[in-house]
Amino acid sequence: MTRVAAIDCGTNSIRLLVADADPATGELVDLDRRMTIVRLGQGVDRTGRLAPEALERTFTACREYATVIKEHGAERLRFVATSASRDAENRDEFVRGVLDILGVEPEVISGDQEAEFSFTGATKELTGRDDLVKPFLVVDIGGGSTEFVVGDDHVRAARSVDIGCVRMTERHLVHEGTIADPPTPDQIAAVRADIAAALDLAEQTVPLREAHTLVGLAGSVTTVSAIAQNLSEYDPAAIHHSRVPYDKVREITEHLLASTHAERSAIPAMHPGRVDVIGAGALVLLSIMERIGASEVVVSEHDILDGIAWSVA
Repeated sequence: MTRVAAIDCGTNSIRLLVADADPATGELVDLDRRMTIVRLGQGVDRTGRLAPEALERTFTACREYATVIKEHGAERLRFVATSASRDAENRDEFVRGVLDILGVEPEVISGDQEAEFSFTGATKELTGRDDLVKPFLVVDIGGGSTEFVVGDDHVRAARSVDIGCVRMTERHLVHEGTIADPPTPDQIAAVRADIAAALDLAEQTVPLREAHTLVGLAGSVTTVSAIAQNLSEYDPAAIHHSRVPYDKVREITEHLLASTHAERSAIPAMHPGRVDVIGAGALVLLSIMERIGASEVVVSEHDILDGIAWSVA
């Protein structure tokens, strides 16, 4: 066993996994898995820069994670940064801060690399199951981008497109600095149009409709699963490998888009940091299911973070 630490810093959240990995058996045993909403991508789509307050929120989380990593005695650490830090003019400031706190430079990976990690993390446990038909389409709906990967035991094609839940919210569901509460039909139509264009782009590279099993990752998808199950609190064990039918995803998405901030906040399993962006995230998921004709989505709690951990091991 090798004790490893992996950090995935996205547009909306930063997550840590400390685990014991055994490459010989394919076993990854969690020791600590946690997530903090830092909204690193706040305003990046509009300004092209990482906001000072967003950087400070992220560095605060990094200091907490550094303590956890030291307590567990992880032998190796890999820090991967995704969409927001790819797009920002001042990403060097972000890199310096992370290096000072954690002793490693964040790797600002490409969308294709991001997709490869997501596929590995999501499918390593699924490949031997008789009830799931290959090829898989793994969809990782992040804050700034969504990754699409089609593969069997290995990746066949991958593409990252800019339709994350934060990006779609800030681009279309904000008026004069205030998030729509709830959004208008015209605003929702604008989000749908952006998603459709991005799916057209993804299909130029990835044969989305050839997949037989849709696997959904990240907070928008897991939150939809939690709502579908009427969970009284967020329960990763209940969410991991749950299956949500298309009709249920449509019902939940329509409800979220018709709800006020207060109504979404009152959902028991809703993380406070997702209240403003969950409607757009759910709509991305629904649009993907409509595009490929998926009857259900298999939800995975294991994603890019697990793929990063395996790459370290």
